[in-house]
Amino acid sequence: MDRKEFLSLLGLSVGGTIVVSCLHSCAKDSSVTPVGSGGNTGGSTKLDFTLDLADQTNAALNTNGGFLVKSGVIVAKTTGGLFIAVSAACPHEGTTIAYQGNNQQFRCPNHGSTFSETGSVTMGPASSALKQYKTELSGNNLRVFAE
Repeated sequence: MDRKEFLSLLGLSVGGTIVVSCLHSCAKDSSVTPVGSGGNTGGSTKLDFTLDLADQTNAALNTNGGFLVKSGVIVAKTTGGLFIAVSAACPHEGTTIAYQGNNQQFRCPNHGSTFSETGSVTMGPASSALKQYKTELSGNNLRVFAE
C-alpha cells in the first residue's frame, strides 16, 4: 500500500466515523425533550417523569414560588400553590430560564426575554413560546408529562 492509498483510506475512515457520530447525536431520545430545543421540536417527543416531593432534592417545590430544572423542563410552584412546567431552554438562544414567582413569570437571564406562567412570550427578543407540559399531583408524587 502506498502513501496515497493509505491517506485515502484514513480519510474515508475518519469521515465515516464523523458521519456516524453526527447521526447518533441527531437521533431523538424518546423520553425527554432535548435541552436547547425550546421544546418546540414539532416531533413526537414523549416526556414523562415523576418527582417525589418528600425527597430533599425536590424541596424547592414545597415552597410557593420555588422551582427546579429536570430533564430539560423547569417545574415551578406558583405563589397560588399550583404546579406548572415548561421547557427550560429559552427559544431565543437556549439559555436555561428561571422562574420568578413574585412576578408570576419565567425570565431568561441572558437577554431578558420573559414568558407568562403558560409559556407565552411577554417580552422578547424570544419570538416563540416555551413548550408547556402537564402536571398531576398524587400524594407526594408530582408527575410531569407531555400529551
